Amino acid sequence: QVQLVESGGGLVQAGGSLRLSCAASGRSFSVYAMGWFRQAPGKERQFVAAISWNGDNTHYSTSARGRFIVSRDNAKNLVYLRMNSLKPDDTAVYYCAASPYALYSERDDQYDYWGQGTQVTVSS
Repeated sequence: QVQLVESGGGLVQAGGSLRLSCAASGRSFSVYAMGWFRQAPGKERQFVAAISWNGDNTHYSTSARGRFIVSRDNAKNLVYLRMNSLKPDDTAVYYCAASPYALYSERDDQYDYWGQGTQVTVSS
């Protein structure tokens, strides 16, 4: 069982940056692949970024690649999403999730544990 709590969301102007954190508690955090997803009002949840259990492999959505960086610190049970050059289209609730199955995955059905989400709002 893994519990996840996101933080770091907020209101930022277009072009600005935010760093989201996801704190994990429970056993064996370091064996899970971790993902970030987001959901905007009226839209389906979409994949943003994922990182393998040891941090050696990362994967990004087309919209995130080149602007966002996912990282993790297994000693502190933390996963981060650094978001740069933010756009109004990035406005959404951002969720972190843990997968015991995949090296990393953009499929949300591969993730068993989810946080409650943190709101990111980008103003134009």
